[in-house]
Amino acid sequence: MGLFDFFKKKPEPQQQEEIQALEQGLEKTSTGLFSKIGRAVVGKSKVDEEVLDELEEILLTSDVGVATTLKIIERIERRVERDKYVSTEELDKVLREEVAALLEENQSSSLENAFAEPAQKPYVIMVVGVNGVGKTTTIGKLASQFHQNGLKVVLGAADTFRAAAVDQLKLWGERVGIPVIDHGMNTDPAAVAYDAVKQAVDMNADIVIIDTAGRLHTKVNLMTELGKIKRVIQKFIPEAPHEVMLVLDGSTGQNAFIQAQEFTKVTEITSLAITKLDGTAKGGVVIGISDQFKIPVKYIGVGEKISDLQVFNKTTFVDSLFAKK
Repeated sequence: MGLFDFFKKKPEPQQQEEIQALEQGLEKTSTGLFSKIGRAVVGKSKVDEEVLDELEEILLTSDVGVATTLKIIERIERRVERDKYVSTEELDKVLREEVAALLEENQSSSLENAFAEPAQKPYVIMVVGVNGVGKTTTIGKLASQFHQNGLKVVLGAADTFRAAAVDQLKLWGERVGIPVIDHGMNTDPAAVAYDAVKQAVDMNADIVIIDTAGRLHTKVNLMTELGKIKRVIQKFIPEAPHEVMLVLDGSTGQNAFIQAQEFTKVTEITSLAITKLDGTAKGGVVIGISDQFKIPVKYIGVGEKISDLQVFNKTTFVDSLFAKK
């Protein structure tokens, strides 16, 4: 679940703008990757064990993660063994192909536009993630893009333990012109979710996005809270939530892995949004998280603008990551 069935073709200029934003957002990761690979192969004519050891360290420092790095190295080793000779000039191309193949194995089909009309209405998205990862901002950007595509959206401010989260979501609602259901701070999150879904049903809305508490206080409490929210939503829509999205901060590298591990222990996560990839050299975290958790990376954040929250596309991501400046 969690993937829309109907897609709309984007105008060509919009696609070009998004690709440019993606390349700019991944520039530090891309530049760091190529400069390190360049240093690793100086004076070498072929990919040998020493070059592969250097490449392993490069991938680890790009926050690809240990398990995924070893998988990529093993793939390249098999390729070197099969082809008998791989020149260092080919290393960029070989690495690109193996990363693309890995993403292909671990992702659902790339979406041309996940901001299109859903098959189920109202389509309920429950958003989870720790404080500081850009969770509420991501919800605001999602809501804005859904709204720009002509969809009716309702937001539920169920992160009631943090006044800033409620206020921030209300500001997004005012800016975009969509209703935000809130009960204020220190109120029952499940009651907010209940009213948000009820409002969506009453107004025949297309999308409901529910913000939840951004903390990992204890696994038991978090599981109980999310379970209660799900149960009250299901009073209106038995199959809801249709999507449980985990928001991760890509700039934190391995901390994003740890957060994903913790949340997948307490609730079923069906999609990921990885934010703050711009301004950091840790873009490799997308590859590792995709590989290790087998959960579709649905959105990535590569800048401050609303449109900089992009639908993740494997092809354009790899193209941008390996685009030589």
